[in-house]
Amino acid sequence: MLTHDQIQSFRTDGYLVVPDVVPLVTRDAVKEEYEGILDQLCARWHAEGRITTHPDRLESFWDKLQVGYDAGCDWFQPMDISLPGDEITPDTPMHFGPAVFDLLRCEEILDIVQSLIGPEITSNPIQHVRIKPPARRLKGDEIRAHITATDWHQDRGVGHAEADQTDMITVWIAMTDATLENGCLQVIPKAADKMLPHCPKVQTAIADDLIDETAAVPLPVPAGGVVLFHPLTPHASRVNLTDGFRWSFDLRYNVTGQPTGRAHFPEFIARSAAAPETMLTDWRRWRVMWEDARAALSKEPHIPIHRWQSDAPFCA
Repeated sequence: MLTHDQIQSFRTDGYLVVPDVVPLVTRDAVKEEYEGILDQLCARWHAEGRITTHPDRLESFWDKLQVGYDAGCDWFQPMDISLPGDEITPDTPMHFGPAVFDLLRCEEILDIVQSLIGPEITSNPIQHVRIKPPARRLKGDEIRAHITATDWHQDRGVGHAEADQTDMITVWIAMTDATLENGCLQVIPKAADKMLPHCPKVQTAIADDLIDETAAVPLPVPAGGVVLFHPLTPHASRVNLTDGFRWSFDLRYNVTGQPTGRAHFPEFIARSAAAPETMLTDWRRWRVMWEDARAALSKEPHIPIHRWQSDAPFCA
């Protein structure tokens, strides 16, 4: 659990960095699971002639990611733990495996979340893996926030308005060291008091001239540490200026029974003191929930992931 001083710091500043939270065994299981996904993707790409180097000759996970990216092969969506915000088809790729499920239900993470919102905890479906290649290796038209640097935003601003009163916490997990050089997060402290207008720019971002970027505080954190955000705290990521990848997960949790901000995606109860029998403990059920959502949403018109319009006055 968080200490009294940590809780007060979070309440005052709107964020908190907590090192050494996620056990190494949990992180290693996630890495092994993702290596398996990438091996399958590379084998398929090679069989299709999309990459010329045989996967067995690529020495590392990172080499395979870069070769795939350079060849125009998409590994992000097949690795993501959510559906995309645009068109969804019956075969849109996504990943829901046991190791990531264990990460979402990690006791150390849930203890921290409980310190801030209480013991009735729902895993919110606004969640993503983020694997950022070196900026110099990105394509010129790369705009995806999960691949390149993330613009200034509030997490409440990228959900639907029905969740504007939801008690929610963002838990950003460093799978590799997040440093000043490789694109760690940055935050505007003590600014979590109101929703700021956002605009659908290249990414959904806070409208121009509404925050003082000179007040930004960088948030480096070693692998296994987490950064916690209040849903109104403005934050962004820096550019990855190194030659390596930076890997993280972006998870959210809210008080059970309150709107998630993305009702068309499935949620589940991760912890409950009042009704422990309601907790989801089988990763296969979690996967089926998302498969069912994909099947249903592929038949529906596109559902926007936020409430902002590009023709709003503050976006002119």
